[in-house]
Amino acid sequence: MEGFVKQALLYDFYGELLTDRQKQVYESVVIDDCSLSEAAEELGISRQGVHDMVRRCTNTLEEYEKKLGLVEKFLKIKEELLRIQSLAACAKSPDPGLEGCLKEIEGISGRILDEL
Repeated sequence: MEGFVKQALLYDFYGELLTDRQKQVYESVVIDDCSLSEAAEELGISRQGVHDMVRRCTNTLEEYEKKLGLVEKFLKIKEELLRIQSLAACAKSPDPGLEGCLKEIEGISGRILDEL
């Protein structure tokens, strides 16, 4: 997974578990793409302080993911839903493989329900 996308997903899922100050600093640097110097000036802390807090926040968010796995589960379910969409298109066509498409849809949807 691409670096920014990974960080954004981790923040989307676990950002509310950070303190308000951590969110403010993390959003400035990672989400709003401010430089460390710009964020430091805007937030009234040192450049090193911004760097350290972003690093700690990133580590914290990654630890939450290791323990809870919500982003991984989300991405897996998204992939399976995209497969269901493609199978549904197959099922709409006058293809003799309709029964196979429907069985695969049932299998995928069953796996998703089991994970939830």
